[in-house]
Amino acid sequence: MQGYIIRLQRVKDEDLILSILTKNRLETLYRFYGARHGTINLGYKIDFEIEHSLKSSIGRLYDVVHLGFPWLLEQDRLRIWQQFTALFYPHLKESEETGSFYFMLLEQCAEQWARQNPKRIAIEAYVQLLRHEGRLPDLEHCFFCEHHIDDADITLIRGFQYAHTSCAHRQGVCATAVKELMQHNGSLFLNDDEVDQLWLTLTEGF
Repeated sequence: MQGYIIRLQRVKDEDLILSILTKNRLETLYRFYGARHGTINLGYKIDFEIEHSLKSSIGRLYDVVHLGFPWLLEQDRLRIWQQFTALFYPHLKESEETGSFYFMLLEQCAEQWARQNPKRIAIEAYVQLLRHEGRLPDLEHCFFCEHHIDDADITLIRGFQYAHTSCAHRQGVCATAVKELMQHNGSLFLNDDEVDQLWLTLTEGF
């Protein structure tokens, strides 16, 4: 079985409880002395087996193989990847059966991560997630005051909801660039400052 580690929780001294997003499920597993093993880290893709026992309600992770990507050696890319993958746990923690979308989204991102700014990849992926869940924002009205939003006075808040800059007390973003992002999953027209701003918004949570 393969999956991405989206949460690590240390128990006792060196044991770990891991949340692993597989193709169709979110698995919660126990690993004895997991903190000692370099193959286990947040964001890592692993191949593994699960041992079930009548004595425990949680399965045991064993026979772990790290399925690495070359860009993991780049600290900045790894750090952003770990921040991004960690956002999936609070979003999915109530669901054991997740379907294949979220796993395949991480697969897509991991393949692209070395080729462009990873923050852009994460932002584009998040819009795909919003579309999949039917949560794309209202592009015409402010989330706070519900009045019409002018293209010259737009910003995005958590969930990439539209808002007036004056209502959200945030820096504005280019409306044309945001519409391109929402309609076509493309961040090409966002400048680097806007990408950094949307990345920070994204890290507030899905």
